[in-house]
Amino acid sequence: MFAAPQVAPVAHPSAISSLGEMTLALLVVLAVIFALAWLMRQLRGGSSRVGGAIDVVANVPLGQKERAVLLKVGSNQILVGVAPGRVNTLYVLPEPIVLTRPSDIAATERAPSFRALLLRGLGK
Repeated sequence: MFAAPQVAPVAHPSAISSLGEMTLALLVVLAVIFALAWLMRQLRGGSSRVGGAIDVVANVPLGQKERAVLLKVGSNQILVGVAPGRVNTLYVLPEPIVLTRPSDIAATERAPSFRALLLRGLGK
């Protein structure tokens, strides 16, 4: 009657299995983030056509909310300035500009890789 109640021993999870579960959960979360980023890039990347008649050839940010956009309308190219609530024609090009893709640039003209910058910063 006055004896101490018997308590069933509780199994404590080992630290290794807890670490493994946490690592697996982290990997799943990172995989979902990368999958969503890839999906967004695929959905957004191929749609530079506007209405089928106008192509966005290039765009450059000029400020926090201002951009210069080069449009191809038929055989003409038009440079427009885009700001909140305004779109202004800046220049109508007499001859179309032929743009080269970044992959066409020679390897010597490319920016140095992160590895090269890191090694140079470390003095190696």
